[in-house]
Amino acid sequence: MKQIIFPTDFSEAANVAFIYALNFADVLDAEVTILHVYDLPIVETPPLPESTKEIFDVVEANKAESFKEELAKLNQLAEEKGLSNVKLNSELLYGDLVYNINKVTKEQSAGLVIMGTTGATGAKEVFLGSNAASVISNVNIPVLAIPANADFNEKVSSIVFTTQYQEKDTDAFNKTLDIAKSLKAKVYCLYIKTPDDPTNIEERINEWKILYKDNDVSFFNIDGDHVEQTIIDFVENQKVDMLVMLKHKRGFFESLFHRSLTKKMAYHTKVPLMVYHEK
Repeated sequence: MKQIIFPTDFSEAANVAFIYALNFADVLDAEVTILHVYDLPIVETPPLPESTKEIFDVVEANKAESFKEELAKLNQLAEEKGLSNVKLNSELLYGDLVYNINKVTKEQSAGLVIMGTTGATGAKEVFLGSNAASVISNVNIPVLAIPANADFNEKVSSIVFTTQYQEKDTDAFNKTLDIAKSLKAKVYCLYIKTPDDPTNIEERINEWKILYKDNDVSFFNIDGDHVEQTIIDFVENQKVDMLVMLKHKRGFFESLFHRSLTKKMAYHTKVPLMVYHEK
């Protein structure tokens, strides 16, 4: 992984995610591209074409000037954190956020998007803001979503990977192991048992234990009638620093991350979430 894309609206939540992006880039020997996407104003009463162009030119000039000022602040933040060695690139684009993230990731062959989780609504009652949720659902590469109250002062020493021990999980799990090795973090492999378990689940579990016996992996297979809540409880009880999930289907994903805030979800929002897409 040589390129990390960091979409930002320059909010406090985004700055927290920026520290994560710098740390990951430092550990993984990668560069960070700071990406800011903005919208042009909607002109309700169509003026003359020349006037419309003048309006857009002024907006673009103002955005460019503001972008330079914000980049200077981020460079200062990198220096304060002792991470000025990380190479920073920048992109200022207008239009749709997801479209532009996909565009830049493709152009740069990026391997990861890291962003904050405060959305356009700033709603506190959902785990992911609208922007982050849209990016996770529609961007083509893995996304690491950083909650606004995450704190990188504590080293990422443990990562939990939720799995169904299926063959399609192995690609994401192998990538998780690579990141864990770079971070010197241990990995918890978590499976939630349900009445619908396939008959060969024990065989699958044993195959994974043999396959990954030389890695720092602990296997947890837990009974749980409520899959989402069981994951949250595990994260809390084990003091996990990062949660990794494979996005299998939209329905389950939305049910997991778009729900009313509870005390346990409040704890959960302190944990960065890495999402891989099923291939």
